[in-house]
Amino acid sequence: MSVLPGAEQVDEVKPMPSHAFIAVVHREDDQYVALCPEVGTISQGATIEEAVANLKEATELYLEEEPEVLRERSFITVTTFTADVAPDVKHPAEAGA
Repeated sequence: MSVLPGAEQVDEVKPMPSHAFIAVVHREDDQYVALCPEVGTISQGATIEEAVANLKEATELYLEEEPEVLRERSFITVTTFTADVAPDVKHPAEAGA
């Protein structure tokens, strides 16, 4: 490859490695809120797809500044639990929502 006089040769930019992350999404009023538990980033959007796309952007920007977060917060366990609730409180799935 030839380089113009006075110009510096730039090495080819290598793509950054990709990592798969978890997105936990829930609805809050008229917005969807997305959380990445591995990194701690959170974002929102009018649709699930928009919330996750915004979360991806927020996570990438955060990791550019704080890459050590991946080493510190990489272990996530997903589990379930039961809790006692008042009899008149219904889960949205039970209430037909």
